[in-house]
Amino acid sequence: MKRLKALLKEPVSVQLVLGTQWGDEGKGKIVDLIGEDVDIVARYQGGPNAGHTVEFDDEKFILHLIPSGILRPHTQCIIGNGVVINPETLLEEINNLESRGIEVIGRLFISQSAHLILPYHQLIEKGFEESGTREKIGTTRRGIGPSYADKASRIGIRVGDLLDTDQLKAKIHQNVIFKNSILKAIYNTFGVNEKDLFNQLLDFKEKIKGCIVDGRWMLLQGVQAGKKVLLEGAQGTMLDIDFGTYPYVTSSNTTIGGACTGLGIGPKKIGRIIGIVKAYTTRVGNGPFPTELEGSFGEVIRKLGTEYGATTGRPRRCGWFDAMVVRYAAEISDIDYLALTKLDVLDSLKEIKICTGYRYQNHQLDHLPADSQVLNSVEPVYEVLPGWEQSISKIRKYQDLPEKARQYLKRIESLVKVPIGLVSVGPKREDTIWMSSKD
Repeated sequence: MKRLKALLKEPVSVQLVLGTQWGDEGKGKIVDLIGEDVDIVARYQGGPNAGHTVEFDDEKFILHLIPSGILRPHTQCIIGNGVVINPETLLEEINNLESRGIEVIGRLFISQSAHLILPYHQLIEKGFEESGTREKIGTTRRGIGPSYADKASRIGIRVGDLLDTDQLKAKIHQNVIFKNSILKAIYNTFGVNEKDLFNQLLDFKEKIKGCIVDGRWMLLQGVQAGKKVLLEGAQGTMLDIDFGTYPYVTSSNTTIGGACTGLGIGPKKIGRIIGIVKAYTTRVGNGPFPTELEGSFGEVIRKLGTEYGATTGRPRRCGWFDAMVVRYAAEISDIDYLALTKLDVLDSLKEIKICTGYRYQNHQLDHLPADSQVLNSVEPVYEVLPGWEQSISKIRKYQDLPEKARQYLKRIESLVKVPIGLVSVGPKREDTIWMSSKD
């Protein structure tokens, strides 16, 4: 307990927030909460497939590209080089926020090295997912994967390219010819109009040119000046392209390494790593999910937790808490403490299960398997705990939680081997229990 209190109270310059499951853990709310005390919030990976939801003052904000810190009026926000940006989506998000009284321009900064998602990326992803040549991944069809593929192939168009009109025009010309030929030959569909795309990007440049910066340098200058910084991830550990349930993953590194490469910040500068974890487990899209609840009870959890994608509206697959997954995430990213969300969703349950391990071919596994096919075939080992069967949404102190709710939290801590630093018992800012007062 002394260690937990020290973790929560010790001042650090740079903190990192990341997801420990398959995303949708509630990172938006936690970034917004911690953002009250920071100067800069920087997003380091992913694209508009992310959806971070924040609620306060009877309003709900859903953010896709802009860091959740934008809702705190004193913060500067950086979209890092590891993010892929759809110009249309970003402008819609800026306009929506400013129409609701949130100042964006002047506080939002975009790394010149961030890559753009263009219409041909979306068309290629749609064609691939609908081709029937392989099992569907279940992507959001927003062009994220093809944009990252162009980045790796060194033919991507970056935000900084907007500032050189001749270079931009040449790159668009080359890429449109190449991409249209693929769309026609493989997917038998029309491509994009080169002139229209060029004009679209010129218009985008005029609206955001004052936001374009060297993101790495700006962040470094902030750290050296003693500013408090929060690094914001998207998705979750199990969607990491290297450490997730490949190929049913996103196209970037959602774990701690993605923060360093996606912002250009050294690992020694990160003083605190916070893992966001839901009190149960969900995932969107296809792929392994050992603790998934199929049938009517899965639907019960989905309705209780309003488990529908903030970006797509798709129903999320729901399951019991999986300690194997969260411990795996904690090991990879060296997590200091957990922020547990949606504990209140379990209020009405008589019994609650926790997955404490896996069996595979009659053998007990001591770690999460790297092979997705193996993970898809494991049998979860469950421990059953009694539910507390009462509302906790108005509780603000740990000691006021029902004893059975405290038992549940303690069991999670013991299995994951990481302390819980805060508990969310509702969607709003005030629906939070900070564990620094824990006896």
